[in-house]
Amino acid sequence: MISLITYDITDSKRLKRMHTFLKEYGFNTQKSVFECDIDAIGLKAIREFCRTTLDLQKDKVRIYKICSRCINKVNVSGKGLKITQLDYAVI
Repeated sequence: MISLITYDITDSKRLKRMHTFLKEYGFNTQKSVFECDIDAIGLKAIREFCRTTLDLQKDKVRIYKICSRCINKVNVSGKGLKITQLDYAVI
């Protein structure tokens, strides 16, 4: 499932940790925005990272799940990469 993850982190160390962590799950398409093709296990790992690493009184993270019908309605203006459902096999 394609998920859009946005964040606003107040501390530069936590911001760097969040950015580095999310690079394992998706593409950094804009500042503080990642588009990820992940399953429920990946989403759970991201939520757990947020709970244990961030200051939830000061930092903000939003996760938007984008259905397969809706991903075809995404419009990219200017330079940009449009993420689609990835086909892959585990070997």
